[in-house]
Amino acid sequence: MTEISIVGLGLMGTALAGTLLKAGHEVTVWNRTDSKTEPLVAMGARRAANLAEAVRPGSLVIVCVLDYDTVHGLLGQTELRGVTLVNLTSGRPEEARRTAEWAEARGAGYLDGGVMAVPQMIGAPGALILYSGSREVFDRFAEPLGQLAEARFVDTDPGLAPLLDMAMLTGMYGQIAGITQGFALVRSAGLPLRDFASTLLVPWLRAMGELAHRWAEEVDAGQWGTDVANLGVNKVALDSIALAMREQGIEGNLLAPFKHLVDKRVADGHQDQGLQSLVEELHPGR
Repeated sequence: MTEISIVGLGLMGTALAGTLLKAGHEVTVWNRTDSKTEPLVAMGARRAANLAEAVRPGSLVIVCVLDYDTVHGLLGQTELRGVTLVNLTSGRPEEARRTAEWAEARGAGYLDGGVMAVPQMIGAPGALILYSGSREVFDRFAEPLGQLAEARFVDTDPGLAPLLDMAMLTGMYGQIAGITQGFALVRSAGLPLRDFASTLLVPWLRAMGELAHRWAEEVDAGQWGTDVANLGVNKVALDSIALAMREQGIEGNLLAPFKHLVDKRVADGHQDQGLQSLVEELHPGR
């Protein structure tokens, strides 16, 4: 089996190492707080006495730490020639591109990853990790990477996996913001949130989420028309929601930026367009 080192044993790093150990790989672990290695050593991992022991030529080194500055700080004084580096640290596309250039200049193979899973999902169905960078590295280590999660190679540009990661997180945070704002409105009426979530909100969000497929096609084609509620109608709805929030004593801050975009688009004369046209306010088409 592949000789693998895990650098960084937070919740995600620990889950990665544990999954690989269960799959039968020889796993070396290193963390700045040495006590975090103990549960994995009990499972059969090898504890590296120092970082250089974990980052050995010929090994696959999976790094999962706080940020890219930490990656550079840890590995900057370590010999990387002959090492294959898979960086599962969260960061920006430009950070990934610079780190790929930095690693390759020092003789390391490099692959960047975006982890679309919580630690408890690693090694189980439903987990997804996006990869970009060296296709040769991805193909060579497809087996262990596939044991962590569904491994999906997206592009040779190292920055694309982080970009898609951030885009998916943006959708998630936007949904959470809406859920939170809706919860506040229901809570202000003294109603139980559990029933509201299970019988009304979740089914509604699932149905509305399906609109993303159609909107994506329309945005790709530059089609801004709609056969459902246009921006003018949505502006009236959002105005009413904002007023209701104030009347119920609720801060409407989470919804306010979205309402601002709709208001601007309508003020500019685009009231007959659909909600998908708001993309033009964020990034004009090429």
